[in-house]
Amino acid sequence: MTKTQLADATFDCRVAFADTLAALAREDARIVAVCNDSVGSSNLKGFQDEFPDRLVNVGIAEQDMVGVAAGLANSGMIPFVCGAAPFLTGRALEQIKADIAYSYAHVVLCGMSPGMAYGQLGPTHHSIEDLAWTRAIADLSVVVPADPEQTIAAVRWAAASEVPVYMRIGRFKVPTVSQSAPAFRYAKADQLIDGDDVTLIATGTMVSRAISAATILAGEGVRARVLNMSTIKPLDREAVLRAAAETGRIVTAEEATVNGGLGSAVADLVVQHRPVPMRLLGVPDVFAPTGTTEFLLEHFGLTADGIAAAARDLLP
Repeated sequence: MTKTQLADATFDCRVAFADTLAALAREDARIVAVCNDSVGSSNLKGFQDEFPDRLVNVGIAEQDMVGVAAGLANSGMIPFVCGAAPFLTGRALEQIKADIAYSYAHVVLCGMSPGMAYGQLGPTHHSIEDLAWTRAIADLSVVVPADPEQTIAAVRWAAASEVPVYMRIGRFKVPTVSQSAPAFRYAKADQLIDGDDVTLIATGTMVSRAISAATILAGEGVRARVLNMSTIKPLDREAVLRAAAETGRIVTAEEATVNGGLGSAVADLVVQHRPVPMRLLGVPDVFAPTGTTEFLLEHFGLTADGIAAAARDLLP
């Protein structure tokens, strides 16, 4: 594949996740997978075939799934809990709080197909609240890789971290955006484009769209800084406050509700230490309708044009 073809290609991060998990399992006998009858949708079939004794399928019982993972962690294993993000977080939030975060168990909670990746299955399957729910829980790190390279690096970090982690594993295909090595640095934003007129802070599927928005703005003479915020909690305070001081304007973009996620985290910090004009892009205080993922992202202005328009609104 040429560099041009690679730049135009898009990838399912679940593949990078599954390949990395299997590689870790070959290296470390403590690695186990726990799922909720989601072997197929979590892309764990290869892991199951290679390590049949190290995959625990509890069925459609998310609360049990998290409890089992906590027990495995307390027994010295390193469990990766895999389930559709809306059900992992929505049904098992008490167990995530009490069994994982409060107990400080080394469990990696993998929210598969987050955001609006299950678009046509409707609001019951949209996982737009997960960042707000998990960000509110003490001692739980929240990580959202933006592409396959970041997914690989984040999964390896999570296995070695010894901290409770909630990680989004995207289903909606995305291009490669990682430019630095290593591709993932815990609690550190990656500055992908420099600029001093406005800062675009994005996470997950929105990072590539923020880069495209910056290209649109550059054609208009606007220098937009782009930050890939792959760790929502703990937030890279230094990068955010530096952006506020140096660009004076911030737009955040996330495939999630604007209540409590990335935008709220950035706004909480900025309003207390360096107030600047902001626009928070995401799903407003509504249930997202039914439709394809692409339709839903366009519906809520989560596109390159939508991000660029939000930035223009902040410019003098």
